[in-house]
Amino acid sequence: MNWADFSSAEPDLARTVERRFGAFTHHTLATLRKDGSPRTTGLEVRFLNGELWLGMMPDSLKARDLLRDPRFSLQANPGEGQTMGGGDVRISGRAHEVTDPQTKARYGEEVEPPEPFHLFRTELTEVVRTYVEDDTYLVVQVWKPGQPLRTLKRT
Repeated sequence: MNWADFSSAEPDLARTVERRFGAFTHHTLATLRKDGSPRTTGLEVRFLNGELWLGMMPDSLKARDLLRDPRFSLQANPGEGQTMGGGDVRISGRAHEVTDPQTKARYGEEVEPPEPFHLFRTELTEVVRTYVEDDTYLVVQVWKPGQPLRTLKRT
């Protein structure tokens, strides 16, 4: 399930998630090290042509992690202070390296990353948004492929 599929299934949540990621340039990517322990690192992301793309420097540790084990989690930059406008947003899934020269060239024309670079297309397994409603409720929205959006409220 790619970003376009998710956007079709849950357009309101998809727009909110894109706005949260668009508010800042750098976000936090979690990958798995060779020994299975987590690694977090900064990353820029792009929503282009119905895909969520992860681009990174060649042979970076996060790229090597994803080449070995494609599972990832991505958290939108919360921003300054405690407002968290739009809530806390996380995306989990699998990252698949793009090696097709034409696809990489099209991405490069749009984004103009430093050459050379690794490019990963994402397959989504979960999107989560957490926010406060009416200063009363903690609201958690959870989406997974093939399942309806779940909304949980707690006081």
